[in-house]
Amino acid sequence: MPNNKYKLLVVEDDRSIASFVHTVLETNGYQVLTTERCQQGLLMLTSHRPDLVVLDLGLPDMDGEEFIRTARQESAVPIIVLSARTEEQDKISALDLGANDYITKPFGTGELLARVRAALRNNRHNSHAAAPGSVFTLDDLMIDYDRRKVKVGAETIHLTQTEYNILAFLSQYTGKVLTYSAIICAIWGSLDEGSVKKLQVNMANIRKKLGCRPGENRYIVNELGVGYRMLDVQE
Repeated sequence: MPNNKYKLLVVEDDRSIASFVHTVLETNGYQVLTTERCQQGLLMLTSHRPDLVVLDLGLPDMDGEEFIRTARQESAVPIIVLSARTEEQDKISALDLGANDYITKPFGTGELLARVRAALRNNRHNSHAAAPGSVFTLDDLMIDYDRRKVKVGAETIHLTQTEYNILAFLSQYTGKVLTYSAIICAIWGSLDEGSVKKLQVNMANIRKKLGCRPGENRYIVNELGVGYRMLDVQE
């Protein structure tokens, strides 16, 4: 039985298949979230931070390849495509965009579970994403991903959901500069005229709540005109 802390997102518009996959995965100890639409799936990818995505390609609002393309801008979450498209070029296209595996419909329960286990196992060794139960620490800052809790020293820091998502996202790529647009797309799903200002306001609130003084590069560095970077533990 797999670790029941693993959270899986199923993006599938065929309700009978979605229900079947949900039941199979939940019965085998996984937490399962489902949606029928690509855009909602991208929002859930940001807000719920699943450990793996099972993705159909023929979705009603846009093609599943757009999900892969958008997700891969900043996320290393394993993506298993579950599609009725059997042409070799469809498989090549999805894999080249960044999907980890491709299963054609109809499929067997055993095959699905085996590929999920393999993708999660490989991701533990190769991905920047936090494994279930992991905790991020930097000096006296602590982020508990499973409990969505943040502490500085002994003090619990009360962040809004958006503030937490921004902080957790930066921490997953510690030491790497993430552009304003990359952060905005990951947190809100799209870039518009006021997005950068909205991000800056949220970041100012985060830094204030973490006890950072204006201009102090503690925990997070503002790379002016480019984006933000969570300090590496070695810095």
